[in-house]
Amino acid sequence: MTEQHSIRQSRSIYYASGIVSICGIIFEVLFGALGSYILGDGVKQYTLTISLFLTGMGIGAYISEKVTRRLIASFIWIEYGIGIIGGFSALLLFGVTAYLPEGTDALFLYSVTLLVGTLTGVELPILIRKANEIGVSLQKSAAKVLFSDYAGGLIGGLLFLFLLRPYFGLVKTSFLVALINIAVALWIVFQFRSELKQFKLHAACGIAFLGILTAGALFGEEAAFHFEQKLYKDPVMFSEQTAYQKIVLTREQGDTRLYLDGQLQFSSSDEHRYHEILVHPTMAAAARHERVLVLGGGDGLAVRELLKYQDLGRVTLVDLDPAMTETARTNHLLTDLNKRSLDDPHVDIVNQDAFQFLEKADGFYDVIIIDLPDPNNESLNKLYTQEFYSLARNHLQADGAMIVQATSPVFAPQVYWTIDRTIQAAGLKTENLHADIPSFGGWGYVLASREGIDVEGLSLIKDTRYLTADLLPALTKFGKDEDAEMEDGAQIEPNTLIRPNLIEVYEKSWRYY
Repeated sequence: MTEQHSIRQSRSIYYASGIVSICGIIFEVLFGALGSYILGDGVKQYTLTISLFLTGMGIGAYISEKVTRRLIASFIWIEYGIGIIGGFSALLLFGVTAYLPEGTDALFLYSVTLLVGTLTGVELPILIRKANEIGVSLQKSAAKVLFSDYAGGLIGGLLFLFLLRPYFGLVKTSFLVALINIAVALWIVFQFRSELKQFKLHAACGIAFLGILTAGALFGEEAAFHFEQKLYKDPVMFSEQTAYQKIVLTREQGDTRLYLDGQLQFSSSDEHRYHEILVHPTMAAAARHERVLVLGGGDGLAVRELLKYQDLGRVTLVDLDPAMTETARTNHLLTDLNKRSLDDPHVDIVNQDAFQFLEKADGFYDVIIIDLPDPNNESLNKLYTQEFYSLARNHLQADGAMIVQATSPVFAPQVYWTIDRTIQAAGLKTENLHADIPSFGGWGYVLASREGIDVEGLSLIKDTRYLTADLLPALTKFGKDEDAEMEDGAQIEPNTLIRPNLIEVYEKSWRYY
């Protein structure tokens, strides 16, 4: 072997290690994203998948000691294995979730994560030993391969975050990354063809795997859509994976439903109940309606109710996901419900994190409506903290009013009263409301102001389908099974950024629902 040939082969190893490391980190975060979408609780799923992947890499590194011969052939088949298993992981997970018993999806995902992590752990020591075998010193080969590995990991994470997930979705991303694994393996097949006793077999298998995965990239999303259809009660009419969440709209016999990351946000059959309670008591309690702030509510339904007021000034809608507000502006299933509210000249749309918006916002608002998803992960939990409600209080007029959707006092009473206590800890006086929303069950709201609100003295507009002034005081009455006495219980502590106790309470409360 000439020196130039040795240099070319050693470079091939370094390039391969960098590229497969990019693929490895993408698969790692892909599995976390799949777990977050299918199983919920993003922090928990990312923690488990990263832990399992790294554990697998440790197991793989140990197993690599047993590989003493045919290093290149071993590396090639490891890459083939990662490509096939990783490529079909997302598609098969949707199928498992749709057709197999509950809990099987978690077992499948965690098993695949551990297996791909193990295969990834085997490949790097093999490449180091092969570089050393070619003639590069062990110290240099290890350093260069590990540098390629770590640098590739950074590139892989950035690619997934800013390119692959937003533009290709989870299923197509898994196939595209797998194609890269197979392509790298084929490249190594041809770079080291003189060492492979079964060169034609290795090449033919690689080409066949490329064809299979290409078909998966072209048609896998269609199959996954069929599987995903099984996850929802009604036919899926619209589905989009955005940079922040999975948006799904279903429709059956006139009932339109919106799901975000698999969680129901509203049913058109009863959403008017939810949104009328969210908007009209708050507007009635505020002295003026010149400046209104809506945090969340990207579907435009709360804004629809606001536009019923003739004295309405400016409405600022803050929703993190631009794809959500764009869907609410353009998809007829939503525009039929929200009456094109987001196109109204009174409405300004800001696509920004609600916490960051309040930190930088100027001036005061007469009405603040906080209509955010439930606090089931760390990123949402910060929007239910004392610090967040303190920011909202600082932007609330002295004679203004604020309302917070606060999950269910029936299914999760301790969650509801923790939110109430947290708002009080921010220096606001609260009034508690709840109502039956058939698609959700009993649902709760916390109405708040600086001076306190007399619910019985509120006068509501007549343009409602459900809510009346006579009904409103009844919404403040809680039954024993909703644990109204917990409001004064010593066990209820405010939720803060430093002590985010609400997440644990939420998980325990909703475990059986």
